[in-house]
Amino acid sequence: MAFFKSLFAKQETDSEFRDRRSAERVQLPRDATILIVDDSRTAIAVLKKTLQPTGYSILSAENAEDGIELAKLHHPDLILMDVIMPGLNGFQATRILRKEETTQDIPIIIISGNEQATEKFWGMRVGANGFLPKPVSRSELFHLLREHLSEAKVL
Repeated sequence: MAFFKSLFAKQETDSEFRDRRSAERVQLPRDATILIVDDSRTAIAVLKKTLQPTGYSILSAENAEDGIELAKLHHPDLILMDVIMPGLNGFQATRILRKEETTQDIPIIIISGNEQATEKFWGMRVGANGFLPKPVSRSELFHLLREHLSEAKVL
């Protein structure tokens, strides 16, 4: 439970929570497939728990090599890619996916515990479509999902 709190940003204040709850819900795609690539089983479990109630199909890989293979095989609608992993890192995996004809158009969101501008810069330079710092803001996560899944014409 402690990791769950550390993966996502701190909860909103009571007024922010009420405002978020009373806001009109944006319809999210029900048939989208999201691939989570992260070497932390806990991070994968938390992201799955957050995303599954929305109706997304979730695939996961615990390293970049397996993530690349799953992306080629299943062609997900979006990839959430961690940066620091054993073997290939998330930047290298993103670069490989961008060079593959079958995966080059899949939106990739980099998720990193390092919030420095260089992380975001390198993520975008190798072809990522978005960047989320850890701890992840749920609202920013869903904002990026809506934005990039809409672009992929999943909505």
